[in-house]
Amino acid sequence: MYYQVISQCTQSLKNLEACLDKAEQHAAAKKFDVGVLMTSRLAPDMQHFTYQIQSACDYVKAAAAWLSGQTPPKHDDNEQTIDELRARIRKTVAFAESVKEAQYAGASERKVRLSWAPGKVIGGEDYLLQMAIPNIFFHIAMAYAILRHNGVNVGKMDFLGPINLVDA
Repeated sequence: MYYQVISQCTQSLKNLEACLDKAEQHAAAKKFDVGVLMTSRLAPDMQHFTYQIQSACDYVKAAAAWLSGQTPPKHDDNEQTIDELRARIRKTVAFAESVKEAQYAGASERKVRLSWAPGKVIGGEDYLLQMAIPNIFFHIAMAYAILRHNGVNVGKMDFLGPINLVDA
């Protein structure tokens, strides 16, 4: 299950990267600097677009690492352009895809330490279900919503990405 869930989260990051292409196309068509989107947010007390992508990537790489018995790679939070966000997504995807299914053996028994809960741990399954999945999809959805709010032509299928339909 762990490998499949992380694979789906990784696919969702790839879908988000495709939305970056649409953001660039939108900015070019409307003749504005696509960099404006980097600090865009839906509400004054909300984190900006760049943060949403950084956080989605952080949760994917952390889940892949902690649940496979590794330490997550460190990525500096210094992206300032669409291309730098694209590179962040690609680094995250490359790391998550480098983790083989067999490396998730025993993931449910692993204990994950959370920086904001000193002296506490959370079991691997609870970490995946209560922390990783909700946070990954929250931040991806917020990035998508910020683009949509700014007029970028993204729809539900951009969020979902490819679906494996077969003939009945």
